[in-house]
Amino acid sequence: MAHATANNTNGPLSGLKIVEFAGIGPAPFAGLVLADFGAEVTVIERPGGTSRVGGGAALHRGKTVVQADLKSPPDLARVRDLIAGADALIEGFRPGVMERLGLGPDTLLAAHPRLVYARLTGWGQTGPLARSAGHDINYVALSGLMPFAARPGQPPALPATLLGDIGGGALTMLFGLMCALWESRRSGRGQVIDAAILDGVGYMGTLIQALRADGHWSDDASRNFFRHGSHFYDCFECADGRWLSLGAIEADFHEELMRRLGLSPMSPQDDPAQWPELREQVAARLRERPLAHWVAVFEGSDACAAPVLTLAEAPHHPHQQARRNFFIQDGQAWPMPAPKLSRTPARPGSAALSDTQDRVSGAGDIRSD
Repeated sequence: MAHATANNTNGPLSGLKIVEFAGIGPAPFAGLVLADFGAEVTVIERPGGTSRVGGGAALHRGKTVVQADLKSPPDLARVRDLIAGADALIEGFRPGVMERLGLGPDTLLAAHPRLVYARLTGWGQTGPLARSAGHDINYVALSGLMPFAARPGQPPALPATLLGDIGGGALTMLFGLMCALWESRRSGRGQVIDAAILDGVGYMGTLIQALRADGHWSDDASRNFFRHGSHFYDCFECADGRWLSLGAIEADFHEELMRRLGLSPMSPQDDPAQWPELREQVAARLRERPLAHWVAVFEGSDACAAPVLTLAEAPHHPHQQARRNFFIQDGQAWPMPAPKLSRTPARPGSAALSDTQDRVSGAGDIRSD
């Protein structure tokens, strides 16, 4: 595992200046990604705000923190000066908050036409739900994609924050930000990015929609191997209570999976009527031995099998270590930035930069409602 470094001044985004308004969830993660890849990110943080859940100090890595009371005229003037020298702005408040502070896009773009103004919300800037509260689980639910994560007879279950906040929100907004910055090189004009988590998750479902259109996706869970009813695409419990994931979709991979399990390699794969019986056979076989045994059995194979690791275990897996996918900061392992660039790689910065020169006095608050 690697160790955290200073800011990545040689990163691919070196020279790009971003002003981020501190918040929770996907927006600060987006700022962290930009900082890891070399951008100069300045966070406007309310005094004492770094302890908030889902944001704050833990996501301020590699950034410069400026504490400001945006209801104080002197503080607001300093913030405007910072924005004047920036290429882009990131904010994740509910619609109308920045406008009430006098920092809406109409005001700022009039003064700085090249500014890219990125707005990240759950429901978007417009629509009946725009000003309503919500969280990751709600946005994914409304996208129409949540039922695809349900097991037959059980409610849908999703990994916290990954699909909505990060995938549909932060990463979609980052792509929009880079698109707008690239376009501004030709036009000399900035623009507003309305990045809604709901919209991003829906767009991410395009592959599923394509599978449905081609007849390769059934909404009937009993006939859809992605829906956890088959013997070759699911997680199965081992003798020690640990879990092994199987994903042998292709025929050759399925044959190898069954052979290494000591079951008939010619077992029917494409007949959903046979899945319940085959699932019982696979489940019973995997319950015979502990996870470590099965990891050894499938090592280096094309059976598409992998252990389900905990967050504490993942950094120590040989493949994770070979790719240097984690680094140590303050005694804790953190994921390295991705993807890996050959010539100008991302480098995670040290803890947030903040000193008396970077503070704007004031004891006010930034409210998101």
